[in-house]
Amino acid sequence: MLLGGALLLSLGLVWLVSGSVVLTGGFAAGLLALGGLGWILLRPKPEEREIEYALPDWSVTVAAIEQGDVAVGIVDRAGRLVCANSRYEAWFGMQSAPPRLPVDPGSLDRLAKTGRAAWRDGAAVADVIESQGQRWKAAALRAGRGDDYLVWTFSALVDPDPVAALVPYLDGKLGRALSQAGIAAAIVDPDGTLRAHSAGFAQRATGDGAVLLTGKPFTTLLQQDERDRISWAREGKRGAPLTMYYLPVTDPDAGAPDYANAPSLMLLVDQGVGLGAGAGAGGEGGSATVPHLEALLGQLPLGLAMADRDGRLLFANPAFLRAAGREEQGAPTYPTDLVVQEDKGPLSDAIRRFAQGPAATGDIAVRLKHQPEDPVSLSLAGVRGLGEAAVLLGLTDSTEETRLKRQVAQATKMQAVGQLAGGVAHDFNNVLTAILGTCDLMLLRHTPGDSDYDDIQQIRANSNRAASLTRQLLAFSRQQTLRPEVLQLPDVVSDVSHLLKRLIGEKIQLTVTHDRDLGPVRADPTQLEQVIVNLAVNARDAVLARGDGVGKVTLATRKIGAADVRAMQGGIMPMGDYTALVVQDTGTGIAPDHLGKIFEPFFTTKDQGKGTGLGLSTVYGIVKQSGGFIFADSEVNKGTTFTVYLPVHHASAHSEAPEPQAKPQPQIEWSGGGRVLLVEDEDMVRAVAERALTRAGYTVTTASDGDIGLEIVENGGEFDMVVSDVVMPAMDGPTMIRAIRKLRPDLPVLFMSGYAEEQLRKEIDIADVHFLPKPFSVQQIGDKVGTVLAQSK
Repeated sequence: MLLGGALLLSLGLVWLVSGSVVLTGGFAAGLLALGGLGWILLRPKPEEREIEYALPDWSVTVAAIEQGDVAVGIVDRAGRLVCANSRYEAWFGMQSAPPRLPVDPGSLDRLAKTGRAAWRDGAAVADVIESQGQRWKAAALRAGRGDDYLVWTFSALVDPDPVAALVPYLDGKLGRALSQAGIAAAIVDPDGTLRAHSAGFAQRATGDGAVLLTGKPFTTLLQQDERDRISWAREGKRGAPLTMYYLPVTDPDAGAPDYANAPSLMLLVDQGVGLGAGAGAGGEGGSATVPHLEALLGQLPLGLAMADRDGRLLFANPAFLRAAGREEQGAPTYPTDLVVQEDKGPLSDAIRRFAQGPAATGDIAVRLKHQPEDPVSLSLAGVRGLGEAAVLLGLTDSTEETRLKRQVAQATKMQAVGQLAGGVAHDFNNVLTAILGTCDLMLLRHTPGDSDYDDIQQIRANSNRAASLTRQLLAFSRQQTLRPEVLQLPDVVSDVSHLLKRLIGEKIQLTVTHDRDLGPVRADPTQLEQVIVNLAVNARDAVLARGDGVGKVTLATRKIGAADVRAMQGGIMPMGDYTALVVQDTGTGIAPDHLGKIFEPFFTTKDQGKGTGLGLSTVYGIVKQSGGFIFADSEVNKGTTFTVYLPVHHASAHSEAPEPQAKPQPQIEWSGGGRVLLVEDEDMVRAVAERALTRAGYTVTTASDGDIGLEIVENGGEFDMVVSDVVMPAMDGPTMIRAIRKLRPDLPVLFMSGYAEEQLRKEIDIADVHFLPKPFSVQQIGDKVGTVLAQSK
């Protein structure tokens, strides 16, 4: 109350002195601001509530860390042991907390360093902790809500038992492989009893490979004659002398081995076979090791080789040399001679590491000299117990796999390019149809002599050239219309031989040869002639590219039987009989990096302006659409050979007798008009077709898609014929026609499309339909509609 009265008194004094409302208001605002600031600074602060954390339930933690083979202890920041499992208590007791444990002094130091590193970095490891003959591996991990605990784990280090590791191998594939090589293997304890043996050992010792001889004295299975020769006791005096090899089985990393108390691996081989072949009865030193391994590993389908610690190649089996591309040259001196320069150093280091360290296995990626583009995996394994330390190398022949991968990739690429080329050609045909139709309509108004007549003819000629390019693209994508016939390949070659002589020229020698008894093939003769001409022109250009213009081009037809296909071992052509066309030249050849691309559209090795790159792609499409195969073999500066394989056509039983030729039907001309429903989604094509049919005297109703066309018929539209595109958005042409045929089953149909007629008939499967290929002229669509209407009457 006092503070409020003082405030009002001050305001009254200011008003009396100044008489200004503004000054009095400003003074009041200043007092309020100062009062608010003072209240903010002097207001009492709320009491901060301490966050209470629940104390950890260590019984739950103990249950979680209870592990039978690992000791776990948890210490806090003060170094106190707050939790441990039963294994920790059994090993170290509960009175000591890491790193202060009852262990050797050196181990204490390692534990202390591990603890400091764990508090600093979050985790640390001590490899070896020792105490009274026991050894552990320790690890510390920082944990907790505030990183205020260390979780210590201790795992017992157990010395490896090489005998236990070797026993499964004797019972498995290694034992069977040794038995097949004539080697009987067994592990004998220091007291002379059998610990384990291979099936081959039991077979030689008792005659039954399934007998278990474990625990029996080893020496009772053998006998010794007066000349101190060892043989199998079961075989008696007729037993062949044996060469026995003794190998103590000890841990190579355990220091000086105790051979007297170590089990032994016994290898027994008939003298003169395998191990004994190279060293006689005595089997001296390690000189027999390499011949034995050659005999043992030489027949395996896996590529295996062995190198010594100095990196020299001791031997390599045929599969290894084949995989390394050295089947003809033989094994090199060093394995590094097989790889490219960049991989020599890493391979040499890997061999040295596997030869000097403990027995281990691993892989390294290298690039071989004969195929530097494709890295392969080379396996390495340290070999011990066969004389000096060595490294076993493994390499699989991936040539066939690489070839198949490239073929699949090439086929996939060609299929994708073919689909793209077919789609481009189809869309481009719509544009050409509009251009050619418009030119035809303009020529009806311009006669020769008009100023625009020549220009229109030039546009029309260039459009026809563009149409031929689209036909080549459709040929490559196997979407052109073929008219196949049963014919003899030499007849087709003879029909174009006079043209080939003019195309090739007089300087280049043309040779044509034919095999006898060639089987007939089924193909389009016109398209087949194009194949021959394109291949011959390419051969001519390759010869002319040599510079002297002198060379030879050979055309030949060959008879290829099923046995010849099997001998190719390509796996691409089905077994059967073929008639082959071979076009060979002595030109410049094709570079290896270009050979896989020659059939792609627009790829050419010719100079700028001397080739479109569509010749071979057209050949490829025609051959594949005819059910054949084409291959190219080339060598730079020596020439190229193209081989086309066409399957022999075998006539069925009912078609062996020649069918009587049908009498030609008289040409029916349609002179009257008619009502035509024109369905086309392309505005330009629809406009040209409508004008062309209207000028021909037809009454034309247009629709921009299949839905509108069907709706017109359903609403009572009467028509004498339907002219429709095939591919349209929403409802396509075939779907529309199937619906219309339910209402008008006898209505004639003419499909317009840029795709092959044969392919469309298979996909559409609608009876009594006709086709008009795009691009078409005004005259062609008018004549085709008239012909269809005449045939339907």
